[in-house]
Amino acid sequence: MTRRPDLGYGRGMSTRVYFVRHGSTPLTAEDRFAGSTDLELSDEGRSQVSQLAERLQSERIAQIYASPMRRTMETARILGAPQKLAPLPREGLREIDHGRWEGLSRKEVAERFPSEYEAWEKDPFTFAPQGGEAGVAVMARALPIVRAVVEAHPGETVVVVSHKATIRLVISSLLGIDARGYRDRLDQSPACLNALEFKDAVRARLVLYNDISHYADAHRATGPRLSSWFDPK
Repeated sequence: MTRRPDLGYGRGMSTRVYFVRHGSTPLTAEDRFAGSTDLELSDEGRSQVSQLAERLQSERIAQIYASPMRRTMETARILGAPQKLAPLPREGLREIDHGRWEGLSRKEVAERFPSEYEAWEKDPFTFAPQGGEAGVAVMARALPIVRAVVEAHPGETVVVVSHKATIRLVISSLLGIDARGYRDRLDQSPACLNALEFKDAVRARLVLYNDISHYADAHRATGPRLSSWFDPK
């Protein structure tokens, strides 16, 4: 059996933030753009999150914050049940909005909107499809929420439930990673656990990333996941 990382390592008086991506939804397996599409969890997603809740039940969690979307609020409620915590919704934690691409597969987007898709593939951080958001806009609304959460909980442990793109963009900023490559170089599996230790509101270190050992012994092959970077040549 795979040994899980020690969640209590190196805590001291720092603030620990567990960033959690919501569990699987009915569109997860189809790999479609579904940022602003308000979906519920699938049965598989509820199972993934329930296992994470069991993993975290011995943690002394001060509060749970979540994107107000259905899939994140449901995830947060499952995680909060053993702790008797009701999640607090935060608008800035929403997922990136793909505009007119919502609900489409990568192939469909490339065929219908080739010029948009080409520009987005080169730089999803500053380019947005029609009616959608660029990564920089997501970062601008999410980072102040994270800062406020850290400032409100000195020396405590909190959970932030958000989305794949939003979490990757926040972590990129906090760690000083070039966010233009966030889609190609960082992954987030459904119901994964990430842990960051905050010395203060702006200085953070990553101690756990994209961990799904609560429901899987190994990560599945990622494939393209809406990015062509890993496609066979």
